[in-house]
Amino acid sequence: MIHPKDLSIKSFTYHLPDERIAKYPLPQRDESKLLIYKDGLIAEDNYKNIAQHIPSNSLLIFNNTKVVEARLLFQKPTGGVIELFCLEPFEHTDPLHAMQATGSVKWKCMVGGASKWKHGPLEKKLIIEKDSTNKELVFHAAVANKTTNTFVIDFSWQPSSLSFAEVLHHLGVIPLPPYIKRKAEESDYERYQTVYAKEEGSVAAPTAGLHFTNEVLQSLDEKNIIKQFVTLHVGAGTFKPVKSETMAEHEMHSEWIEVKKSTIEYILNSHPKKIIPVGTTSLRTIESLYWMGLKAHYNPSIRIDEIEIKQWDAYDLADKSIITEQAMNSLIRWMNERDMEQLIMPTQILIAPGYIPKIGDGLITNFHQPNSTLLLVVAALIGEDWYKVYDYALQNDFRFLSYGDGSLLWVNK
Repeated sequence: MIHPKDLSIKSFTYHLPDERIAKYPLPQRDESKLLIYKDGLIAEDNYKNIAQHIPSNSLLIFNNTKVVEARLLFQKPTGGVIELFCLEPFEHTDPLHAMQATGSVKWKCMVGGASKWKHGPLEKKLIIEKDSTNKELVFHAAVANKTTNTFVIDFSWQPSSLSFAEVLHHLGVIPLPPYIKRKAEESDYERYQTVYAKEEGSVAAPTAGLHFTNEVLQSLDEKNIIKQFVTLHVGAGTFKPVKSETMAEHEMHSEWIEVKKSTIEYILNSHPKKIIPVGTTSLRTIESLYWMGLKAHYNPSIRIDEIEIKQWDAYDLADKSIITEQAMNSLIRWMNERDMEQLIMPTQILIAPGYIPKIGDGLITNFHQPNSTLLLVVAALIGEDWYKVYDYALQNDFRFLSYGDGSLLWVNK
């Protein structure tokens, strides 16, 4: 396996005109164009017909994370606006528990207009309906600490019975990606979520799933294409550009995954014809399961903080590879010994050229930014044909990035 530390990000660039970036979604989700890549050949269709391009008895893995209203705007008496963008919970707390916190919670945040924030905590007040009566929601934000690029913000609120997720729903704004250069509108609260979004905690949508409608999901059922759901809470790091010359100097962002043991057992025992993750987040999740299982195979007593996947684990452990069934069995056994019905832990896995997928046979994904780790995922799966795929999309009026069109890419093996 080629080690990606020596990859130059300049090898993964292309010219993306601003007019090709979709600023709004199409009126109908499943009318988005679908590029199909298989064995070096490219074809076109629409997402509403995606079931026609997937074999019966295949397994699709969906990420059911839900985007939270992570942007908080505070207006000072002088008229200045301070914006807090909630990035991730502080001190290794998983998003599930952070979103359920009541009364107070600490988050790492980016702060826009920080120079205007000189004295004391910020405050917002809002009259809400709670338990069939009107109550005043009082929300405070205070700086607890400052790191190199972020602030640790201490949030507190009354009524303290409200969860942080409820507070954000009342006070926050949906966080559109930075390349969509407009304010969030009412329609974005629905369209920047998948129709199957459930687990609150993401600050960006798993955009490959935005094209799926209930009708498309039904068409999968009718063809006996099975659906399983995992959760990876997408962080703002997904938009983090690679600024170093080689990947060795780039720190891959870490994101939290939640996977039920029953899902792992299904992947192991159902013997699907093909396994296709919907989105790079779903791919990163299921591939992380393999490497966790490999660690558990060689060290059954491994601690939970040791089994999580770091940036280079998939390459540093490559010479210890075992078959996928062994890895999944070892992971299930490790969970059983700890009475764990669900894995909740961060993964920092980097999928780049040189990586050989252990579980995924293909990928449903949008078209990604130049010089991004997401584009590295595509190149890992289909090799240098990524140039051909992206050139075709540019020449044939495909829409790019989060609200754009997408593709079904079959792994070159």
